[in-house]
Amino acid sequence: MGIDSTKKEQAKWKAYFDLCKPRVVALLVITAMVGVVLASPPGELSLFILVVSSIGIGLGAAAGAVINQLVERESDAKMARTEGRPLPQGKLDQQHAFVFALLLAASSVFILTAWVNVLTAILTFVSMIGYAVIYTMYLKKATPQNIVIGGLAGATPPLLGWTSVTNSIDPQGLLLVLIIYTWTPPHFWALAIHRRDDYAKVNLPMLPVTHGIEFTKFSILGYTIIMILVTLLPYLIFMSGWIYLLSATVLNLYFLYMVLLLTFSKKENAAIKTFVYSINYLLLLFISMVVDHYLVVI
Repeated sequence: MGIDSTKKEQAKWKAYFDLCKPRVVALLVITAMVGVVLASPPGELSLFILVVSSIGIGLGAAAGAVINQLVERESDAKMARTEGRPLPQGKLDQQHAFVFALLLAASSVFILTAWVNVLTAILTFVSMIGYAVIYTMYLKKATPQNIVIGGLAGATPPLLGWTSVTNSIDPQGLLLVLIIYTWTPPHFWALAIHRRDDYAKVNLPMLPVTHGIEFTKFSILGYTIIMILVTLLPYLIFMSGWIYLLSATVLNLYFLYMVLLLTFSKKENAAIKTFVYSINYLLLLFISMVVDHYLVVI
């Protein structure tokens, strides 16, 4: 009985962990950490702010993920990509999930208010509401441009990291938001093409469902070009140097290559390969900013 009880407890804790969308939250936290690093002059990085702000921002993002799954539990149960989530599988009930989301949100606001600053706490909470309520409850079901309009909520973590240091909303922090904002449509629409039938099954007006796959491919190409231009701005405004420029150029060229394959070739799995690369792209792009920030080449 003792072993069975332990296994049940472990399974329940894993269900709570999975409810937080840990892989998504991890990417958001990494971009927030980059914001902290870039806002800190070399040699003046506060490890305390880096750790505490990452925890607070991560908890806020996790709260939004839990609310998202609460709202979408019925549609999740009908989609192959999401049917294994804790709520459709009955691993957790709605009441426990809701209380869990409240605890995560409250913890996020408390930690950021007590040990970082009020501005970051407010912006983190607003971002959570933007994703969990405005995007999930309204925009996602209302328009095929849902990810374009609602993408701002998911683009804010680097700004949150930035404000953790400066306690102000600065143009460079907003530029980091703009990079993720323009990256989001190519990233998400590539997945939407791959999972078009899933979205059609639950009547979600994703762009491939409402306007077709070919239209979506050219939309991805258009936003990719915009994204490439935006990612050059950190160099052009002297926020980053040539190490970032070289890295961004290489990453952008391969991104464009992947998108052109998706748009004009008939290769199988081109959409999901583009989606996977887009995640690695964003991670490597932000890492290159950090390297450029610290590495002084004479």
